[in-house]
Amino acid sequence: MVMSKSTAFNAIRAIDYTVIYVRDMEAMRSFYENILGFELHRELSRDWIEYQVGPNTLTLANPKRTTTDKPLPAGSAVLQLAFRVSVSNVDRCADELLNHDIDLLSPPTNQPFGHRTLFFRDPDGNVLEIYAEI
Repeated sequence: MVMSKSTAFNAIRAIDYTVIYVRDMEAMRSFYENILGFELHRELSRDWIEYQVGPNTLTLANPKRTTTDKPLPAGSAVLQLAFRVSVSNVDRCADELLNHDIDLLSPPTNQPFGHRTLFFRDPDGNVLEIYAEI
């Protein structure tokens, strides 16, 4: 049995925002706004773009704003994001992606763990998942 120790980090109750460090801001912004249909919430600069996704903020940022890390090699995923929708919308999302010539990593599939999933990549190679509980 793992015992949790009392720490100031026990106060964390939610993820407030997620930052995606981008290689090509123009391509990423076009993808998230024009393909996924996310509405711009706030643009602090051309290197920091925010979208409100439910109760969370999804940010596209140029890494030079906050880090001196070297850029990741092209084609390597930085993260995976999962977006929950209704069951019927998984297939509709797949159709829309294909209409925009976005390659699917896997088509809508009923998984043994109770999700219907769809996987694809954004322009920087990050893995995105649309899923529904079934």
